[in-house]
Amino acid sequence: MASSEPPYPRAWWKSAIVYQIYPASFCDSNGDGIGDLNGIHAKLDYLKDLGVDVVWLSPIYRSPQADMGYDIADYRDIDPRYGTLADWDKLLHGVHQRGMKLMMDLVVNHTSDEHAWFQQSKSSKDDPKRDWYIWRPPKYVDGERLPPNNWKSVFQGSAWEFDPGTEEYYLHLYVRKQPDLNWDNSVVRDAVWDVMRFWIDRGCDGFRMDVINIISKTPGLPDAPVVDDTQYYQPASMYFANGPRVHEYIQQMYRQVLSQHDLITVGETPFTHDASVLAAYVLPRNKQLNMVFNFELMDLDSPPESPLVKKAWRLSELKAVVGRWQTYKRDEGFWNA
Repeated sequence: MASSEPPYPRAWWKSAIVYQIYPASFCDSNGDGIGDLNGIHAKLDYLKDLGVDVVWLSPIYRSPQADMGYDIADYRDIDPRYGTLADWDKLLHGVHQRGMKLMMDLVVNHTSDEHAWFQQSKSSKDDPKRDWYIWRPPKYVDGERLPPNNWKSVFQGSAWEFDPGTEEYYLHLYVRKQPDLNWDNSVVRDAVWDVMRFWIDRGCDGFRMDVINIISKTPGLPDAPVVDDTQYYQPASMYFANGPRVHEYIQQMYRQVLSQHDLITVGETPFTHDASVLAAYVLPRNKQLNMVFNFELMDLDSPPESPLVKKAWRLSELKAVVGRWQTYKRDEGFWNA
């Protein structure tokens, strides 16, 4: 008789119930109209009663809030609207006291343009941090200055912003106040490991990693193929999603940081529906992450080129997506979020 036991050990995070908290709208403790860390602390018994095992906080770092905190100006401080580091310590203590764990949002594909790293980077072409971000000179067509390539931002217009001070463009795959970090620079990667250690040493139990599959861009940053001839800027995820060195970088993260702790790790992996591509981030033999968020289920009701446009879908499609991801490479240790 076949065993009903799973083929890989049942790690604690495989049966954990994770509850995401969007801090700004969860619970306001001081009456200023914005949720905060002390508000979350006040609801810990409620969360425990719900059966929550892991509390995942969306970004609470210091931020100008151009993208609801996913534009981080200081990775080692709490945004004042949410509280202080002392408030975070108190929240963590309360979470652990109730037998739960706390997971932070790790946003390291990009920073805020108000981060000290970027302020230094844009100060001069000769600044030591210039290469911490992705800068390119403009190209000129018939005398007209254009961005380095035709990549479209995920949110709006060009993925490039011109800096008059140094007369070059910086890459921002999201809003212009979110410049992309240059992960090809090993010093940048070391700085990211230091950020992770800061929170782990403080007691954090894991990370949800924002758009972690786009940290490696195709060398040369070539123009994207034209799929919409009504506009100049084109979707370019084929040149930045699941790039050539992404697994090398996450394996380095595993060796340098993750392997030394018993953490929950979840990677956000947009622009990808191919299970074999995303499994590479999760299969135990690859020593990277515990699991990833895939977007195939979410994308059922929208065409790939227009994520905010409604598309009809069938229940059979939803069942097929869920079934495929729940069973994919189970015997090799793949785990679906």
